Amino acid sequence: MSATFTVRRATPQDEAGVSELLLASYPGSMRTAYDQATLEAALPLITRANPALLSSGTYYIAVDDDDLAVGCGGWSRELPGGCEVTPELAHIRHFATHPEWLRRGIGRELYRRCEEDARSFGVRRFECQASLNAEGFYVALGFRAVRRIELRIGPGPMLPCILVERAI
Repeated sequence: MSATFTVRRATPQDEAGVSELLLASYPGSMRTAYDQATLEAALPLITRANPALLSSGTYYIAVDDDDLAVGCGGWSRELPGGCEVTPELAHIRHFATHPEWLRRGIGRELYRRCEEDARSFGVRRFECQASLNAEGFYVALGFRAVRRIELRIGPGPMLPCILVERAI
């Protein structure tokens, strides 16, 4: 495994690599915050790359020297799951880091790229509907917890999450 990574814009051709990364990342990291029944319902839906994000130009992938996905994440103007847009607000979306690449600055670099690009589009504030296990990551980036929320991500149980926000 190489020791370095590069961040680039994701494309639809990254769908398989991003899905593999999400499948490697989410089951283990989310196990600390969710029960088995919730994970069984949610994981098949959230461990697939979102084609709209991959085509958006605002979703990024971190790759190692062999072009293997080791991190991903992005932002959108639209509220996740809808088309509502609020001026100067954007939403952080679908972040993950491969478990073997944790604590190497990948998530922070992906976030930095999101913030830099979003500012150029007039965004002044980010929100994120974060999984409970990700709260610490976002707080370390300067987000503040707003409130607990419940997300419907499919036909199964609601997924408890936390809404976090940050001025940029």
